[in-house]
Amino acid sequence: MSEPLCPLLKKPCITHGCKFYTHVTGVHPQTGQSIDHWDCAISWLPVMLTENARMTRNVSASVDSMRNEVVQRQDELNSAVALGVNREKAPSVTYVPDPPSIGMRDD
Repeated sequence: MSEPLCPLLKKPCITHGCKFYTHVTGVHPQTGQSIDHWDCAISWLPVMLTENARMTRNVSASVDSMRNEVVQRQDELNSAVALGVNREKAPSVTYVPDPPSIGMRDD
């Protein structure tokens, strides 16, 4: 097998002498296999972009879920406030008895 060519220098890869030669550990986002590998950062770009897209989708789903929860709670709060306002607007009827007429006659 021939030596890999550097995509920037168009010469054989200089491995650890290059600033782009990177050690990556973790899980491959497409295969699920463990990764513990040294390679050129340029060659890691497709893998990292795939992982970044997956993480972005997860964050988007979490934000949607939180938004739905906030909307539901805001609707409940709005209903409770509206109920309280309607009670304040309703005329309050209180029974006040007529004062007793002691010793007075209507003739």
